[in-house]
Amino acid sequence: MHDERRRIEERVERVHNQRIKPAIYAASVPFEVEAWQAPGEPVPFAEAAAAAYEPFAMDTPWGPPWGTTWFRMRGQVPAEWAGKRVEAVIDLGFVGDWPGNQAEALVHRTDGTPLKAVNPLNHYVPIGNPATGGESIDYLVEAASNPDILANDFAGPTPLGDVLTAGDRPLYTFRRADIAVLDEEVWHLDLDLQVLRELMVHLGEHEPRRHEIMHALDRAMDALDLDDVSGSAAAVREVLAPVLASPAHASAHTISGVGHAHIDSAWLWPIRETKRKTSRTFSNVTSLAEEYDDFIFACSQAQQYEWVRDNYPQVWARIQESVKKGQWAPVGGMWVESDGNLPGGEAIARQLVHGKRFFIEHFGIETKGVWLPDSFGYNAAYPQLAKLAGNDWFLTQKISWNQTNKFPHHTFWWEGIDGTRIFTHFPPVDTYNARFSGEEMDRAVRNYSEKGGGTRSLAPFGWGDGGGGPTREIMERARRLADLEGSPKVVVEHPDTFFAKARAEYQDAPVWVGELYLELHRATYTTQARTKQGNRRSEHKLREAELWATTAALHAPDYAYPYAKLDRLWKTVLLHQFHDILPGSSIAWVHREAEAEYARVAEELEVLTAEAVAALGGGRQGGALRVFNTSPFRRAEVVRTPQGAPAYVEVPASGSAPLTGAEPPRPVTVSGRVLDNGLVRVQVAEDGTLSSVFDLRANREVLADQGNLLRLHTDLPNYWDAWDIDKHYRNRYTDLLEPDAVTVVEEDPLVGAIRVTRSFGKGSTITQTITLRAGSPRVDFETDIDWHEAEKILKAAFPVDVRAPHSSAEIQFGHIQRPTHTNTSWEAARFEVSGHRWVHIGEPGYGVAVINDSTYGHDVSRTVREDGGTTTTVRLSLVRAPRIPDPEADQGRHRFSYALLPGASIEDAVAEGYSLNLPLRVADAADTTAEPVVSVDGAGVTVEAVKLADDESGDVVVRLYESSGGRSTGTLRTGFPLAGAQVTDLLERPLEPAVVGEDGTVAVVLRPFQILTLRLERAATGR
Repeated sequence: MHDERRRIEERVERVHNQRIKPAIYAASVPFEVEAWQAPGEPVPFAEAAAAAYEPFAMDTPWGPPWGTTWFRMRGQVPAEWAGKRVEAVIDLGFVGDWPGNQAEALVHRTDGTPLKAVNPLNHYVPIGNPATGGESIDYLVEAASNPDILANDFAGPTPLGDVLTAGDRPLYTFRRADIAVLDEEVWHLDLDLQVLRELMVHLGEHEPRRHEIMHALDRAMDALDLDDVSGSAAAVREVLAPVLASPAHASAHTISGVGHAHIDSAWLWPIRETKRKTSRTFSNVTSLAEEYDDFIFACSQAQQYEWVRDNYPQVWARIQESVKKGQWAPVGGMWVESDGNLPGGEAIARQLVHGKRFFIEHFGIETKGVWLPDSFGYNAAYPQLAKLAGNDWFLTQKISWNQTNKFPHHTFWWEGIDGTRIFTHFPPVDTYNARFSGEEMDRAVRNYSEKGGGTRSLAPFGWGDGGGGPTREIMERARRLADLEGSPKVVVEHPDTFFAKARAEYQDAPVWVGELYLELHRATYTTQARTKQGNRRSEHKLREAELWATTAALHAPDYAYPYAKLDRLWKTVLLHQFHDILPGSSIAWVHREAEAEYARVAEELEVLTAEAVAALGGGRQGGALRVFNTSPFRRAEVVRTPQGAPAYVEVPASGSAPLTGAEPPRPVTVSGRVLDNGLVRVQVAEDGTLSSVFDLRANREVLADQGNLLRLHTDLPNYWDAWDIDKHYRNRYTDLLEPDAVTVVEEDPLVGAIRVTRSFGKGSTITQTITLRAGSPRVDFETDIDWHEAEKILKAAFPVDVRAPHSSAEIQFGHIQRPTHTNTSWEAARFEVSGHRWVHIGEPGYGVAVINDSTYGHDVSRTVREDGGTTTTVRLSLVRAPRIPDPEADQGRHRFSYALLPGASIEDAVAEGYSLNLPLRVADAADTTAEPVVSVDGAGVTVEAVKLADDESGDVVVRLYESSGGRSTGTLRTGFPLAGAQVTDLLERPLEPAVVGEDGTVAVVLRPFQILTLRLERAATGR
C-alpha cells in the first residue's frame, strides 16, 4: 500500500476547519444591541438596568482597560426554528485561543437572574432545546474589558496592570451577537473528528490503529457532501462509528477526570475582578451540570464561595443544589489556595480551619484532601497540618515545572518533618486546565511514573482564570474517550473516589521525605517585600491580639472577647496569602491594595490589643508602666520607654512585668567603631561592613570575611521576572563599600549603635543602624532603604568561620535542614531557598544564626580557604526590582530589621526569632495581676497560639509544637482553674483526653516537630 498519510491528514484538516466548523451554527439572526459604559468601578445590576443605553453596532471598539460595559441585547427566535436547538452566540472580540486573561461577560435576564457567562472559548447561552419559535429574548450583559497582561508572553513592562496607569483606549472590538441554530449533528461530527484526529497523530507511526483511524477519516471525507454539510453529517458519522466504538485495551491507563476551574483569587487582575470571575465561571458550571448528569466539578477556596454567597445569591443557590446532587464537589479545605512556603505555621492551620469549617457549615461536607495544584513549592510541615485537619490526601501538579530535575513519582506517600505521611498525587497530565486533547492523553500515559504499580491518574479539566470552567465540548471528549482503543480510559468522578481507588491498588507506593521544592519561581521568596512584610507583621499581630484578648477575657470582668473582629481580620490575612499575592507575582493594582489592607489590619489589631491590655489594667490611666511579652519565651532585654529611653527588663513568657528597670549583666561600651557588651565585641570597618564579630564567651572570631556585606546583583531572569531568579545573577555584581558616613549614634550603658549610610545605583540610599544591647549577643541591623533600582537584587552576606555540612531554616512548626554542598543536581538546584524567621549554621559545639523580621529568600554556600578552614556564608535576599508584571515592583521605601546571633543553638535561634518579630509592648496597665494564661516548662515545647475556642464556649485553646527537632517533655500550667483538657484536631474537635495531674497541670510529651492542640475547660463559668 502506498503511503498516503500526508494527503489524508491535510485533506481532513482543511475540510474540518473550512467546511465543518463553520456549519455548526447553520442559521442566525442578529440581536439588536445597545450599550452603556459604567463610570469607574462595577455597579449593581439594578443601577445598570436603569441606565440610559445607546445603539451599538458590531465591529465597534469598546471597553477601556478594567472598564465595565453593559450591553442590552434584544431579539426574537424565528417561528420556523421551532423544534431546533437555539442559542445566543456572543463574541466580545476575543483574541486568539487563550481561554482567560481577557474580556468576559455575565449574561442576565432582565429581572437580574444570572444565566451564563461568555468567555473566550465558551461563546454560547442556551435559549431553547428545543425552541418553540417566536420567543422574545431580552438580555442584560455585564462585560468586563480586562486587559491581557499576558500578551506576547510578558514581552515587556506594561502600564495596564493598574487602573491608575492603564489609560482609557478601548481594548476590544465586538464581533458577534446573534441568535443561532446549533446543528447538533454537525457539532457532534466536529467533536468526533477532533478526538480521532488527535488520537491518530499521537499514536506511533507503525501502530495499526493509527492507520485504521486515518483510512476511516479518508472514507468519512468521501461521505461528506461539501455543498450540504448539515444534510450529510449523519452519514459521515456512521462511517466513523466503528473506529469510535472499538474498545480500549484491558491494560489501558485510566484517567479520572474531574471538572475544575482554577481561578486565581488575584493575579493579573484585582480582587474585585475575581469576585466577578467566580460568578461567571460558577454560572457556567451549574448550567453545564444541568445539561450533563455525569459531570462532576471540584472547586476549592472557601473565600470564593463566600464572595458568590454575598454578591450573587441566585448563583449561590444553584451551587447548593448542585452540591446536593453530588455534581459539585467542594475540595481543598482551605480559605484560599495559599502559597506553600511563606505563610506561617499558624496561618496555614487557620487556612485549613476556616476552609474546612465553611464547607461543613454551608454544605454539610467535610473535605478529605488538600487541593493545591498551583503553588511555588510545598513546605514539609504540610503532611502533619493536613492530617491534623482531617485530610487523607494531597494534590498538586506544580512540581512538574521543575527546571532541572524530574520528580520521580506521581503517586506516593509524602512524609513531613515530624514523620507524618499523607497519600499524594501529581497528575501526570501536567496541567490543571486539561481538555482531554490527544496530546494530553499521550502525555499523561507517557509521563506516569508508577507503571506496574498503579494504573490510574487524575486530570482536572476546564478553563480557569476567567476561561469559564469546563465546557460541553470537553465533556463530549470525555464521553468519547471513556473506552476508546489507543487511548487511556477516561472516567469522570469525584477526587475522593480517585484517591480511594489509587490508594487501594497501590499499597506500597514510594515515599518522598521532606519539602516539595519547586526548581523554579525562587524569587517569589523576595519580590514585593512590602507585601511580605505586611503578612509577617499581620501574623504576629494576630498572635498578640489573641493572647492578650484571651488574658483579658479570663481576668477582666467587663471585657468581651472580639470573636467576630478576629475572625474577619484572620480571613483578610488568609486571603492575601493567596499564591500570587503573597509571593509578589501579581499586577501593581493587587499589591497596592494589599499594602493598604495590611495597614488597615495592623491598625485594627493595634486597637484590639490596646483595648485588651487596657482592660487588664482596669481601664485606668496614669499608673506605672508595664511590659507585655507576647513571645513564648522568657525575655531579659532592653526596651524603650514611651520617652525613648532604654530600660533593661525581665518579663515572663506570654506574660507581663512592671517597667522598673533591672540591672543588666554588663554595660555596653563604645570605642570608636567598636561595640562591646561583655558577650560579643563588634568592630565596624571604614567601609561600613563588619570587620570582626568576636564571641567573648567562646573566645573565637565569628566572621571569616567582611560581615553584612551588601552586594547589588544584576537580576534579569530568562522569563517570569517577578517569579524567577536564575543562577546567572551571581555572575555580575557590585559590592557597596563606599559609605557616605559611618557614625556613632547611641552610646549608652544599655545600647550602643553605629549608623552607616550609603548611596548607590540609580539614586538609591540605604541607612543601617548596627545595634548591640546589654545582656544580648544579638547584633541588629535596623535597615531603611529608599530603592530606585531596576532588575537588581540586593543581598546581605555573613561569611562565618564555621564548617557547616548543612543549614537549618525555620519553616512552619519546625525547621528543615538543607546541604550546604552541591554534590547532586538536586542540591545545586536549591541555589535560592525559603525560610521564615531564622537560618542557622553550625559545627559541633558552635553555631550562628541569622534572624529577620520580614524576608524569606536566602542562600547558603561554603568554600574552603587557603588556611584550610571553611567559610559558610549565609546571604539574605533583601529587595528585588523586577518590572513584569508590575513595572514599579518594590520601588520606594523599605524598613526592616535582621540580626546576627553568634554562639547560637537551634533553641536560641527559635527564641530570638520570636523576639525580633514580637517586640515587647510597654503599656499603662500597672494594676493587673493577671498571670500568663499558660506557661510551659520543658526545652523544645513552644506555644504557638493562645485563643478562646471558636465555638464561643469560653474554653481556652493552646497550640504547641516541638521546635528543636528532638523529643521533648514538659508541664503546662494555666493561669486559671482547670476543669479538664482535651487533645483536639485543628478544628478544635476532641481526639482524646489530655493527661491532667492532681495539681491541675497538663503533661506534654512531644515527638520531634509534633504539633499539639489542647482545649482547656475552665473550672468555673465566671471570670
